[in-house]
Amino acid sequence: MVNLNMKRNAKRAAAGAVGAGLLTMLSSPAAFALIRDDGDDPGPGLSVFETLSLFVAAPIAIFALITAAVILTDRRR
Repeated sequence: MVNLNMKRNAKRAAAGAVGAGLLTMLSSPAAFALIRDDGDDPGPGLSVFETLSLFVAAPIAIFALITAAVILTDRRR
């Protein structure tokens, strides 16, 4: 038999997940992206390589540098 507190916690988690999903959908700018604003001047698009290097490789490299800095400074003690 499932504990009453577990059921209550499951309901709270489900309500939180649904609420977060609804807020995310409502705040999505996709609906407004169809209409161009005055003064919009989008630049040229990024290639696949540029996109991957900017949004994947660069954060991984920064994470690795910070991790290395922390490990090296911790070993000296």
